[in-house]
This record gives sequence, C-alpha cells and structure tokens, in this order.
Amino acid sequence: MPLYRDEAIVLRTHKLGEADRIITLLTRQHGRVRAVARGVRRTTSRFGSRLEPFMHVDLQLSEGRSLDHITQAETLTPFHAGIGGDYDRYTAGTVMLETADRLVAEEREPSLQQFLLLVGGLRVLSSGERRASQVLDSYLLRSLAVAGYAPSFDGCARCGLMGPHRWFNPSLGGMLCATCRVPGSASPAPETLALLGALLAGDWPVVEAAEPRHLREASGLVSAYLAWHLERGLRSLEYVER
Repeated sequence: MPLYRDEAIVLRTHKLGEADRIITLLTRQHGRVRAVARGVRRTTSRFGSRLEPFMHVDLQLSEGRSLDHITQAETLTPFHAGIGGDYDRYTAGTVMLETADRLVAEEREPSLQQFLLLVGGLRVLSSGERRASQVLDSYLLRSLAVAGYAPSFDGCARCGLMGPHRWFNPSLGGMLCATCRVPGSASPAPETLALLGALLAGDWPVVEAAEPRHLREASGLVSAYLAWHLERGLRSLEYVER
C-alpha cells in the first residue's frame, strides 16, 4: 500500500477492537484524515501517548480502502502537557478540536489555513500567556472566517451600509442597520462590538483591556454565531465556563 508522511494534530480517538484505536487527524497537506493505530492501547505500544488529543505529531501512514494506517509517529509538540492539567485550558482546547473537526467536513480536502490556525491557537493556549476564554473566542471567530463565515462587525451584513450599527444577528452574518434589523436581534454594547472586532483581528491590547461584562457578552455572541453556522451546538462548549 502507498506510504505518505504528514504533520498532524490529533483531534479525537475512539476504540477499535481490543487493542486498536481510530485516530481522527487534521493534517497539514491532506486535511482531515481518519486512520487506524494498531495495538496503541497495549502498554507495549511504541506509539504510547503520541496519539492522544492535542498532540502535534509527524506521521507516516499507509493508504487503506476506508481507513489509512499509522505506521510511524513522532512527537513534534506535546500541547497536551500545557493544556491537560488546567480545567479552563482543557475545556477551551477541546472546543477548538471539535470545531476544527466540524469545519473541515470533507475528508482528504487540504485545509492548510485551518491547520495552521489550530496549531497556533493550541500553542498560545498551552503557554498560558493569555486567558483561555479569550484564546478560544479569537480562534472560533478566525476559524469561522477561514471557513467562509466571516462575521461583519463594521458594515451591515445585509445591505452593506457602513456602521456603526446597533443590532447583531447570527443567522444574517453579523451587525445589522436599523432598516435591516429583524426580530430577535441582539443589541450589544459598543465596547462589546469593538472587542469582537479585536478578537477577530488578534488585537490583544484591546482584548486584554476589556471589562469582564463585555468579555461575557462577546463570548455569548461568539457561541451563538458558531452554533448557527455549524447548524447544531458543540457538546464540548457546555463545559466551558463563560
């Protein structure tokens, strides 16, 4: 069977038989890939903890009919070491992995931007340099933008009229002017709107200067926007403290 190498982040795993696992990966060159790791659950496995969620690995795989097979695995960055021992980082990281898994829906469709975004997000998250909730919200907005769901915070998402505007609606793509406003739209504070733009742009001085109430409001809007565009909520998001 043809062999290939790729760099990957482990998104999730589940058991197969008595000693194997199916590993879902987001790879640099091949997009989302599902592969079997033979004997990985045995204590004598040479892969050990290299194929656990959050691990950044270099892999050799062989192509299979339905699932590929992992034949070699080397650790590049053990993100789990900086994430697994902290509740806030762990729950935020789990949401990031689930989001990447959902946004890169087609297997073997290259998605380099999503891969690089996830690696960068996990690197910042594991370092502890920034608050986990802020890293998560920034990652979610950016990953949605890369997937083609960029929210509009400046102009009206419906007619394009430049703002500032008062109304936010996830189903229509962001901020709405008074004419385009629809029932059920939220009316975030101007400071929250500026914060959302900063999270999307990675303007960390603005993010870090934000008041807690505006951070909470922004997180709620990000979650609503994500849930709408994924068509259903993320299980892991229920455990994140907002």
